[in-house]
Amino acid sequence: MIDIPATFEIQGHRGCRGLLPENTIAAFTKALLMGVTTLEFDLVISKDNQIVVSHDTFFNHEITMMVDGLDVTEKNEKEFNLYEMNYADIKEIDVGMKLHPRFNGQLNVPAIKPLLKDVIEIAERISSKIRYNGEIKSTPEGDSINHPQIARFCDMVVAQIKKSNVADRFTVQSFDIRALEYIHEMYPKIALSYLVETKGTLKKQLSKLSFTPTVYSPDYTLLSKKDVDAAHDLGMRVIPWTVNTLDEIQALIELGVDGVITDYPNVLLEK
Repeated sequence: MIDIPATFEIQGHRGCRGLLPENTIAAFTKALLMGVTTLEFDLVISKDNQIVVSHDTFFNHEITMMVDGLDVTEKNEKEFNLYEMNYADIKEIDVGMKLHPRFNGQLNVPAIKPLLKDVIEIAERISSKIRYNGEIKSTPEGDSINHPQIARFCDMVVAQIKKSNVADRFTVQSFDIRALEYIHEMYPKIALSYLVETKGTLKKQLSKLSFTPTVYSPDYTLLSKKDVDAAHDLGMRVIPWTVNTLDEIQALIELGVDGVITDYPNVLLEK
């Protein structure tokens, strides 16, 4: 085992995707019982305006076998658009029993895409101290096609966070600058995490924003000691993604990061 700083955040990526089906109650429960500090997940919107926990705005072929009797394939998966389906129909579709092509050790269990409110309710029963890191899955191209217009999307998410009484423990993350800017302007007390997946200096990345976010969250392979130090100088926490081995985590701790997002929280928490 490695020495983990006392304030280090261990974020279970989509629950604990390496162990159980992603973004499911089973994965979140496992991560919570294991002792993660934070549940990390993704948010999309259904046709009937429900906030669904799902990485994709459609039924991905890697985790879904069938929808309405049709085989889900890489070619047709985007036809199964969650924004065109009511949640009553979404919850009838299994996303836990298909063998994942990239996570051979994942235990397959019957599972559905849950609602954000249900994830929070169940998590709070297990731990009233757990933190949440929810990603708004939006793009300019997807407006009104795969999700609502960005202001409405953000309003819906923040409303649920407040209704669930977890605003002080909830960070909203996004690659979509529009979502971060809108929430910063309209809900300045909500913590924000800037997701980054392209190369560039920290200064260049932050120049795209009009404010300094709470968290800087890049692909871990893009991170340098200089970036970490510069982010800390600006008062940001640095939490890279998606970090899955002890060696990688150890190297990042040595860089001074404040946490990691991992598919395998067990590598840090199981002794």
